[in-house]
Amino acid sequence: MEEIRELLETKQYTTLRQIITELNDADIASIMTDLTEEEMLKVFRILPKDLAADVFAYLEVEDQQVIISSLSDSDAANIINNMMADDATDLFEEMPANIVKRLLANVSPEARRDINHLLKYPEDSAGSIMTVEYVDLKDNLTVTQALERVRKVGVDSETINICYVLDNGRHLIGTAALRYLLLSDPDAIIGDIMHENVIAANTLMDQEEVAKLFKKYDFTSMPVVDNENRLVGIITIDDIVDIIEEETTEDIEKMAAIMPSDKPYMRTGVFETWKKRIPWLLLLMVSATFTGGIIHSFEDALSTCAVLTMFIPMLMDTGGNAGGQASVTIIRGLSLEEITFKDIFRVIWKEVRVAVCCGATLAVCNFAKLLLIDRVAIDVAVVICLTLVAAVVIAKFIGCTLPMLAKKVGFDPAVMASPFITTIVDALSLLIYFAIATAVLGL
Repeated sequence: MEEIRELLETKQYTTLRQIITELNDADIASIMTDLTEEEMLKVFRILPKDLAADVFAYLEVEDQQVIISSLSDSDAANIINNMMADDATDLFEEMPANIVKRLLANVSPEARRDINHLLKYPEDSAGSIMTVEYVDLKDNLTVTQALERVRKVGVDSETINICYVLDNGRHLIGTAALRYLLLSDPDAIIGDIMHENVIAANTLMDQEEVAKLFKKYDFTSMPVVDNENRLVGIITIDDIVDIIEEETTEDIEKMAAIMPSDKPYMRTGVFETWKKRIPWLLLLMVSATFTGGIIHSFEDALSTCAVLTMFIPMLMDTGGNAGGQASVTIIRGLSLEEITFKDIFRVIWKEVRVAVCCGATLAVCNFAKLLLIDRVAIDVAVVICLTLVAAVVIAKFIGCTLPMLAKKVGFDPAVMASPFITTIVDALSLLIYFAIATAVLGL
């Protein structure tokens, strides 16, 4: 990086071009991302045109927008014409309408048709992430004719490992792997050797569901069909990797009580970050006032036995942590489809047993600490330890059931993660604490 910056500062562009062009496309894009905007534009302009188009596809959308905006209409059109249609569509979806209109007016008719075709599908659907560059074959072709077609159209296709067999109405009727074509009798008919059991995604299927199909069947590519089973595009594994990262990031943000964002952290402004975080903070702050209300209602009991106040944070934190453990485990299981709503009673029975074991262990350890270190009275230690067991059991029960109920009624279970569950558990832990204290200590 230092060498590249030095060559840029000393304007040794020929040497820099020689060094850069020896690198992998993805590595060049990674280097450009770490440069300043001015340096990035300089590096991009010295790249050969074909290489520039390949590197451009690896850049973040924000960097692509900067570069496209700096190019002339003809240069920008050349870049877009050399991009895969799905990558170009991702770029256009993030750009202002006036710039999109200008760019579409200058690209080739074929690229304009493909991009417009993809732009009409709903965001995050299979249709919006597919590419229209694929190899299709007619079922009446011979293997020799099929291989000739692969040579003809394969250069502009995203992948040629799998060829898609269509009838005269463009209905998807089978697939033919390239390796099978190479090993088959040259005179064999494609319709006789094709694989007929085709797994395909519908254009309106959610991208997360598509990713699950890729995982289930170990696909590297998948056809996308419309409601009449006509082939309209394919989705490849590189797009699925991006989707998995995007969906996982979204779940993590929801579990941390943050509104999801599609921008990297360093590219998100302070005000935008504030907008993403403040709604949940406000909600949790308001809900936490119930905890204060509970403590206020038991002020007399606390004044009679002030030592009880000392252990409120420990009980609330332990309950919240126990609920968070259960909720994260269940949310992940729901996401991977390892758990369904019909398993709710099995899940509850398991979590209750785990909670009893955890609560008992914590209670025994805490009882010894209370007597030996804190030197509290035995009856106070009993109150605290009984509350600890009850709080852990209640927390794990809530932590495992709320996400499953949310999933059942159509909400995202990630929303029912640690912050939300902790607030509920805190209030219940206090109610249990004071109820046991009142019963045991006679407050």
